[in-house]
Amino acid sequence: MPQLNENFLKLEKNYLFINIAKKIKAYSDANPDADIIRMGIGDVTQPIAQCVIDAMKKGADEMAVKETFKGYEDSGAGYDFLKEAVSGYYSSFGVEIKPDEIRINDGAKCDCGNIVDIFGNDNVVLITDPAYPVYVDTNLMNGRRVIYADSNEQNSFAAMPDESVHADLIYLCSPNNPTGSVYTKDQLKEWISYAKKNNAIIIYDCAYEAFITEEDIPRSIFAVEGSRECAIEMCSLSKTAGFTGMRCGYTVIPDELTAKASDGSEVSISQLWGRRQGSKFNGVSYPVQCAAAAVFSEEGLKQTSENIKYYQQNAKVIASALDEMGIKYTGGKNSPYIWFKCPNNMSSWDFFDKLLSEANVVGTPGSGFGKNGEGWFRLTAFGDSERTKEAMERFKALKF
Repeated sequence: MPQLNENFLKLEKNYLFINIAKKIKAYSDANPDADIIRMGIGDVTQPIAQCVIDAMKKGADEMAVKETFKGYEDSGAGYDFLKEAVSGYYSSFGVEIKPDEIRINDGAKCDCGNIVDIFGNDNVVLITDPAYPVYVDTNLMNGRRVIYADSNEQNSFAAMPDESVHADLIYLCSPNNPTGSVYTKDQLKEWISYAKKNNAIIIYDCAYEAFITEEDIPRSIFAVEGSRECAIEMCSLSKTAGFTGMRCGYTVIPDELTAKASDGSEVSISQLWGRRQGSKFNGVSYPVQCAAAAVFSEEGLKQTSENIKYYQQNAKVIASALDEMGIKYTGGKNSPYIWFKCPNNMSSWDFFDKLLSEANVVGTPGSGFGKNGEGWFRLTAFGDSERTKEAMERFKALKF
């Protein structure tokens, strides 16, 4: 009889968004005529830029010709043309990353969870709370000890390191999902200093960097001195370019990043990750990589930026309604997420039920992201413009 990994039994029975889907289905079944506006899951609604689709079609056409057909990509790390495009994108905002330090993947979520394969289960993992569930769940699945840095109203949901606490692996996300908060360059310097004192590695999720509008907010942790010796960065095209249904992202591991093995030898983190991926990952399809490269072209950046502006305007609509109602919130300015305090000290799930039943609007209860999310709520700006406006009119009509 096989032995179970009983760490899975310690997790919540269902993933947060499965619980939400069940509640929506039950409500829809009971109220079939309800016009529900969904602002919970962070899926995009605008179509992918035409030049990106054209590049994908061209890549698919090449697969039908013997001379240009592509099978397995040799390295599994991505085609050179895409890694060079990503490297050029970093250069456009002042960060130098070599193409060989970039590994192409099928989205940041997978790498955020899978990267821990190369680290021992005895590592102490520090995660800011509230947090995107994948950070917590994937470490609990392996039985690691997870500790938390409190992000809360007092620190504007941007937790800072506690020098009295030791950690080996640190998850940071900026712009943050779910809270929409961001780290300044000076704040990231503190985290880098903390990581170096603890010989720790920062796993930095910057999936929403394209939404940053303020100049003092770094688009990459590698814009901060000292980060190349202690950080791994992960990004995704899901929100930057609408790839939620196409799946492509990238992980950056600098050549300088090493860790000590039990025998005292220095081991390259990049080499270990490459070895893991070689065994467990077959790469991203050629047509999708062609599409991804087009995102970073001059025309691609121009066209995708229009979609980002569209979502940023939605965020302004949400924020404006909350301002009008006097509700405290973070996010919206540098992020597609708006994180607000539930009115009248309602619990997150009670507010979810009220918003669904009385306004037919769906959001995400903050408690699903950790203990510091209780009493808070997340809305996304990824919806249709007119539906977002309608949702906020319904919101303002609620009685508290």
